[in-house]
Amino acid sequence: MSTCYHIAVLCIRMIQFVKHQLSNGLRVIVHEDNSTPLAAVNLLYDVGSRDESPDQTGFAHLFEHLMFGGSKNIEVFDVPLQMAGGENNAFTSTDITNYYETLPSQNLETAFWLESDRMNELAFSEQSLEVQRKVVVEEFKEHYINQPYGDVWHKLRELAYTTHPYRWPTIGIKPEHIEQAQLDDVRNFFFSHYRPNHAILVVSGNVKADEVFHLAEEYFGDIPAGVNGQRRLPAEPLQTEARTSTVYADVPLNAIYKAWHFPARTESSYYASDLISDILSGGKSGRLYQSLVKEQKLFSEINCYQTGSLDPGLLVVEGKLLPGIAMEPAEQAIEKELEKIKSQQVEEHELNKVKNRIESQMTFSEAEILNKAMNLAFAELLGDASLINREITKYLAVTADEVKEQAIRILKPTNCSTLYYLASH
Repeated sequence: MSTCYHIAVLCIRMIQFVKHQLSNGLRVIVHEDNSTPLAAVNLLYDVGSRDESPDQTGFAHLFEHLMFGGSKNIEVFDVPLQMAGGENNAFTSTDITNYYETLPSQNLETAFWLESDRMNELAFSEQSLEVQRKVVVEEFKEHYINQPYGDVWHKLRELAYTTHPYRWPTIGIKPEHIEQAQLDDVRNFFFSHYRPNHAILVVSGNVKADEVFHLAEEYFGDIPAGVNGQRRLPAEPLQTEARTSTVYADVPLNAIYKAWHFPARTESSYYASDLISDILSGGKSGRLYQSLVKEQKLFSEINCYQTGSLDPGLLVVEGKLLPGIAMEPAEQAIEKELEKIKSQQVEEHELNKVKNRIESQMTFSEAEILNKAMNLAFAELLGDASLINREITKYLAVTADEVKEQAIRILKPTNCSTLYYLASH
């Protein structure tokens, strides 16, 4: 396998695309793929929970729901799309809100009609706001308040961040912020963020670029641009001392969550830093699982991952202890594994193994037209859509020395916030 590794890299198929920008600022990207009868339409808005006010959180997620509640000329978003043989969904994160449709390519115009109408103007009403308020608040209660460990990210974010808006999760700080949302607040948030100059439209599939650009001009060209202001998000100060917090709750197992501040998605050190999580937690072959679950039998499960945030994010180790295992020795065992990656250089075969896994994941993720559309949009948001064809090379270029250097820089006790989540019974 190792002798074929570099050959495989050289044979990676480049994703071809063309790009055009409308006069109102909307960026339009097209990837032609005639191997499918379908087309995927992905509309990424450069707005997430980091753009909210601390006293009005959860608005970006609320809009994920409101955008399906009807627009100026379309009463119900899903009906025309289903009649055209399409399906759709959306998601919100701390950084972006993303809407997408997949449909037969001959019905592409239906998706443009739907997306442009709700970008132009939602059907704002007290009734639609009240309906979606109830949906979001119920989701908040079901998944975050009444779910075991459901408030972990509320607790962990507010422990790790003191200043940056990442200190609250996408769902918001508390349900009251959504329950008390006024129609004018919602309208102002919409016209501040859901504008063509804050959006990236990608079409992938059995389409022609000229046709897509023509449709984009026809349906989106006359939508007014929004204010093109610079973000002024408060930067998170350097963490200089360890932080801890203990929570008691009705949960089946004691758990531990350790978070370290981590490079932003656009930093050159991101790739070496990201490999740390894969070395520590690459499935059942990862170091943490092998040592702490399989050999020492301290945890029922343990994982390491990073948030991949546009602004500096978090590297997180989380684990649930086996019954009867005390927290102190379990945490010490985690620290021992972290010390190894800081003090010992990663062996070349282990580094190549995680690189191979990342290469496979990225390659398979781009087999579907929808994934290609999403990835092109996100790469463009990062600064250049062509990054989609260079990311694998950036991972493969990481050296063992760089991984060790980033581990030393990130995994410092003074950079760590630890949440002990303990069973109350």
